[in-house]
Amino acid sequence: MSSQTNISEASDTQKIPHLKRVLGLWDLIFYGIVLVQPIAAIGLFGIASKVSHGHMVTTLLIAMVGMMLTAVSYGRMASLYPSAGSAYTYVGKGLNSHLGFLAGWVMFLDYLIVPIINTVYGSLTLQRLIPSVPFFVWVVIFVFILTFINLRGIRTTARSNEFLLAVMCVVIGIFIVLAIQYIFREQGWNGLLSYKPFYNPATFNFGAIMTATSFAALTYIGFDGVTTLAEDVKNPKRNMLLAPVLVCLFTGLFSGIQIYLAQQVWPDYNTFLNPETAFYDVSARVGGQFLFNAIAIVLFVACLGSGVAGQVGAARLLFAMGRDGVIPQKIFSHLHTKSATPTYNILIMGGLTLIGSMVLSYQGAAELLNFGAFLAFMGVNIATFRQFLFRRPSGEKRNFLSDAILPVLGFLVCFFIWISLPTPAKIMGGTWLLIGLIYLFLKTRGFKQKPMMIDFKDV
Repeated sequence: MSSQTNISEASDTQKIPHLKRVLGLWDLIFYGIVLVQPIAAIGLFGIASKVSHGHMVTTLLIAMVGMMLTAVSYGRMASLYPSAGSAYTYVGKGLNSHLGFLAGWVMFLDYLIVPIINTVYGSLTLQRLIPSVPFFVWVVIFVFILTFINLRGIRTTARSNEFLLAVMCVVIGIFIVLAIQYIFREQGWNGLLSYKPFYNPATFNFGAIMTATSFAALTYIGFDGVTTLAEDVKNPKRNMLLAPVLVCLFTGLFSGIQIYLAQQVWPDYNTFLNPETAFYDVSARVGGQFLFNAIAIVLFVACLGSGVAGQVGAARLLFAMGRDGVIPQKIFSHLHTKSATPTYNILIMGGLTLIGSMVLSYQGAAELLNFGAFLAFMGVNIATFRQFLFRRPSGEKRNFLSDAILPVLGFLVCFFIWISLPTPAKIMGGTWLLIGLIYLFLKTRGFKQKPMMIDFKDV
C-alpha cells in the first residue's frame, strides 16, 4: 500500500509543471550589467562634475552605498515574491495595496521618461558629430526612428546586446589605457594617485555634492531588473540577495574609475565646452578624433537601443493598463490586427517623447526619473523592514541587522538623495504623484476599495 501511494505521489509530481532553475550567480550579474550598462556614468560626467564642484566620484560612491543597501531589500523581497519582480508588488505586498498602486504610478512616470532621456542625449550626440544640423531636427529624426522601429515590431536579440556590451567594454578599455598614459605623462604619479577627485578642500560643498548625487544616481537605474529572474535562479535566497548588490558594486567601482580618470584629465569643470557631452572632449584630449568618434558612436547606439526598449515598454504598459480597465480600453488596449503591436500606444509615446524632448533638458529629465525611482526605492526598503521584522513566519529567527538596520539605512540614504533633488523635479514629480493620488481616491471610493492593479510583469 505504501509503495503504491509513493508511486501515485511521484506520478502526480511529474504532472505538475515546474520552472527549471538554471541560472547561476554570474548569469544574474552579467544580466544586470547589460541592463545598467558599463558606460552609464559617461553621459552624466559634465553636469555632475559641475554641480558637485569636481566631486563626481564622491557622488557615485554615495549613491552606490544607497543602491547596495536597497539592492539587499530588492533581493530579499524577490526571494519572497519571485513572480513579479517590481517595487509595485513589493510595496503592495509588504505595506499596503494603495501604497503599492502609488509605487506603480511613479514607476509609470519612469517608463514615460526613459525614451525622453535617450532621445535628448542621442540627439545631443548627433549634434556634436554634425554641428551644422540644429538640435530640434535631430530630436524629430531620433523620435521618428524609435517609433518606426517599434511600429515595425523589430526586436533586438540578446546576441546584439551582448555584442554592444563587448564593444562598450573595448572602447572604455582603450579610454582607460590612454587616460592613464596621458595623466602620467602630464602629472606623473601625483596625478594618477590623487585624493582630489574624492575630496578637494578648495571646492568641497556637501549640499552641492548631494544635489549632484541625486542626478548621478541615474548611473545605477536598472539594477532591480535582476529580480525579474527570481523564478529561474538556482539557490534564490542566496543568489537573489547577492546578484543585485554585486551589480551595484561593479557599476560603482567601474564607473568610479572612468570618472576619476576623466576628472584628472580635465580637472577644471568650469571650462567644459558643453557639460552634457563633456566626456567626448575628455576622450578627444587623450585619444584624438578617433576616440571622440568611438565614444560618441557607442553612446548613440546605446541611446537608440535603450530608447527603442523604453518606448515599447511604455507602450506595453499602457496596453496592460487599458486591457485591465485602469485607463480607457478602446484606445489603449488596441492591437494591430497583423503585427499584434499596440500601434496607438506607440504613436502616443512617440508624440509624448517628441514633446518631452523639446521641453525637458537632459538633466531635468534624469532628475524627474530619479524622483520616481527613489520614491520606489524608499518604498521597497520600508516594505522589507515591515515584512521581515514584523511579518516573518513563525518559527523563523529574526536577524536585527538584515531585518531592520539595513533596510532603514537604505531608506535613509535614498531619502537624502531624493530630498536633494532640485525644486523643478520635485514640483513636476509631486504633481504627477498628486494626480495619481486623486485618481486612486476616486477609483477606490475614498480608499475604501482595493485599487486596480497595474501589471508590470510582462513589460
